[in-house]
Amino acid sequence: TQSRSSAASDVYKRQVLYIVTNALKSGTRAGIVAGLGITAGCFVHIFAAAVGVGALLAASATAFTVLKWIGAAYLMWMGVRMLLSKPGADNGNTAALAAAQAAPAQHTPLRKVFLGGFWTNVLNPKVAIFFLAFVPQFIAPGADNKALAFVLLGVLFNVNAIPVNVGWALAASWMARRAGVIQRGMHWLDSVAGAMFIGFGLKLAFTDQPSA
Repeated sequence: TQSRSSAASDVYKRQVLYIVTNALKSGTRAGIVAGLGITAGCFVHIFAAAVGVGALLAASATAFTVLKWIGAAYLMWMGVRMLLSKPGADNGNTAALAAAQAAPAQHTPLRKVFLGGFWTNVLNPKVAIFFLAFVPQFIAPGADNKALAFVLLGVLFNVNAIPVNVGWALAASWMARRAGVIQRGMHWLDSVAGAMFIGFGLKLAFTDQPSA
């Protein structure tokens, strides 16, 4: 349906934004770790949907609303943090920028990057709705164990997305190393990304539960 297609589009845009933002700021490793965090969050929804939690979110207005507001609050909190972040002391020094690219873990802790991607996905009911709408289309009606088939297909879909996420990280990191104007304007990137995350949070907060 159109509402589910819109939900899938919003989820994908937000994931790409998170990967690209971290890769531009902190290098390839940070972008890849961001993608892995997003993938880990998707695994939670895959296994939850297989045991019925995802179906509960799709059927229960209360469960959907609670998770929706938690997810919206988390997205807006991330956005506000980005908007309030202070620009670094570096004002375009090439050597310092190269060092930041070479050691992204010191620039942005990779654990923090991973958890950001993880919780962004886990707390978004649209991800659960997407898997519930998408994966069952590929399960044969006569399958003996539909839950197992759901898990296997969901895992396959999620694993196949990893190279795409890595590609976004590599492309963004390559651009950051070669575009000085981007490097000098990293604090503006934080502001733009922060505003977009707040926008995603607001959109999620006012999203109605998708119809079955």
